[in-house]
Amino acid sequence: MNRITIPAEHRRDVECLWSYHQMGHDLHPVDVGIGLGSHDLGVAKVATDLYHRGMYPLLVFTGANAPTTIDRFPRGEAVHYREHALTNGVPDDAILIETEATNTGENITNTRRILAEHDIHPRSVILMSRPYQQRRAYATAGKLWPEVDVICASHPLTLDDYVSSIGDADKVINMLVGDTQRIDKYAELGYAIPQELPEAVTAANARLINAGYAKRLVK
Repeated sequence: MNRITIPAEHRRDVECLWSYHQMGHDLHPVDVGIGLGSHDLGVAKVATDLYHRGMYPLLVFTGANAPTTIDRFPRGEAVHYREHALTNGVPDDAILIETEATNTGENITNTRRILAEHDIHPRSVILMSRPYQQRRAYATAGKLWPEVDVICASHPLTLDDYVSSIGDADKVINMLVGDTQRIDKYAELGYAIPQELPEAVTAANARLINAGYAKRLVK
């Protein structure tokens, strides 16, 4: 793994955001595992691992493509995730895919629809995402699927190992900043339930935006 490093002058702020977005949930068996599409193959890796650990009998991968994923996963996020899981021993009949979602809200809504079409109505799920999407995924599910108990999980990597696995520190920081902004923004718009946003997190995000990490902000 090539070592890609966070700029030293921004490390403390990046670490602050990184810690904030990870929910720290304890894992236990649930009805369904759901892998949310992104540029991060780690979602498929943790989904496969947790299936083999007996955390769920059924796995749904959801995701089409976004500008940040089309080059990495040209056949679509969910399709590539499924291929990884099959290659690593998850049986075909334990996987469903949803190939149209282009955002987290659609990931949740479309997965509910796919499951209902198979007469599956889970009471508990593990949502698997890139590490800094956990809190936003949790808040989105809380709004769109409030009757389900949600646990969040990601491929367990340190910040430095994660950045090296993606190969682009600038991309990771921009995504972190964008996801932090969306916590309040999406709650205000009614897309997600509110989450506490500590002053230290707000300040760290503002400093990173002022440093130029604004490519993933929404208006």
